[in-house]
Amino acid sequence: QVKLVESGGGLVQAGGSLRLSCAPSGSMFSINTMGWHRQPPGKQRELVATVTSRGNLNYADSVKGRFTISRDNAKNTVYLQMDSLKPEDTAVYYCYGDFPRGSTEFRYWGQGTQVTVSS
Repeated sequence: QVKLVESGGGLVQAGGSLRLSCAPSGSMFSINTMGWHRQPPGKQRELVATVTSRGNLNYADSVKGRFTISRDNAKNTVYLQMDSLKPEDTAVYYCYGDFPRGSTEFRYWGQGTQVTVSS
């Protein structure tokens, strides 16, 4: 069983920055796409950003220009640098990784980390 461990959430004022990290615990794995989703209070989970193993990036329109996703393939770690934070960025942030399994892949999720942006 793969476990993804997140860190870096917290409380920050509007305009501030936070950096989230996520990596699998235990043995090293080969991971295809990694990314972040978030779930604001009372709303559905939504895509934030993704990065493929080749470094292709994708962002939600709401975070473009403010958030930066990156990964360290040697450490199997994905990061989310969040700048110019807004109160509407308040959410539980979940990382995920798509792990190869033969001819297919399986997605594992982290436990979530709370990000709260005060106005």
